[in-house]
Amino acid sequence: MGLISELKLAVPWGHIAAKAWGSHQAAPVLCLHGWLDNANSFDRLIPLLPKDFHYVAMDFGGHGLSSHYSQGFPYYHQNFVSEVRRVAAALKWNRFSLLGHSFGGTVGGMFSCIFPEMVDKLILLEALPVVLDTNEMDNLLTYKRRAIEHVLQVEASRKPAQVVSPEEMLQWFLKNNSHVDEACGKHLLQRGTTQVATGVSLNRDRRIILPEYCLDIVSRELLVQYIKNLQARILLVNQRPSAASGLHSPLNILSGGAQVPPPLHCIHPGPGTWQEPCLPGTRLLSTGVQKAGTHGGKSQPQGGTLHTLWDI
Repeated sequence: MGLISELKLAVPWGHIAAKAWGSHQAAPVLCLHGWLDNANSFDRLIPLLPKDFHYVAMDFGGHGLSSHYSQGFPYYHQNFVSEVRRVAAALKWNRFSLLGHSFGGTVGGMFSCIFPEMVDKLILLEALPVVLDTNEMDNLLTYKRRAIEHVLQVEASRKPAQVVSPEEMLQWFLKNNSHVDEACGKHLLQRGTTQVATGVSLNRDRRIILPEYCLDIVSRELLVQYIKNLQARILLVNQRPSAASGLHSPLNILSGGAQVPPPLHCIHPGPGTWQEPCLPGTRLLSTGVQKAGTHGGKSQPQGGTLHTLWDI
């Protein structure tokens, strides 16, 4: 399935960039990339998925080819959620599926709770909400303080984007993303950098740094109420069992008796079978998927078995 087109969707601060695959007449799927990634994250995954869907992968604001937010306009979690609503409006989508990787999954999950009638299926790849432990309250306030101070410092410095050679940029990227291989790094940097006369510079907004500075961190009780509002069928794909089995994971939080209206399906790829109690009224899918994810270095698809994502 070849790439059909590159899109530029107008927003008040500029545009949101996206890329599309498949027929416009097919059921729509919006793909949301991870933190500091871009829409190229899905280039290796989309060809493995069913061809009877229309896939659109967007660049969040300040990422990839999308415009940076205006000065003084912060990169908060809810603003990324609002971007999803803006894209849906621009594409005239009233109901669609969401496929989110990592941070993109947390954005897609929140959107699905706020606009439940708009989301048919929610597929989360290595993505879980961040739940607040009451013992971490002081740290949360520290994160918020640092986030505000960082943005003010960047805006005050007005330093131009650093320009380096393509090889230097690649080595810097690989050093800071040890889970990504060289081929994958080059692919992400194709959309994540701009060629200038003396080298390349990063496209992303320098005001964006650590995800915890802008994540929507919620309490256990609030998460339960959010999830109860979901209408979408949900698929959770985790390469590492520990990512979904922690004390404050949604699986454990809700296993105490909170009933979730839609079914939740869990895939834990890898050799052998890892059994985890699912939520009341749900079931666990143990499949032959070896690696299900997005771009190669993080979770490279293998074996073409990702059609399972849509058989729910």
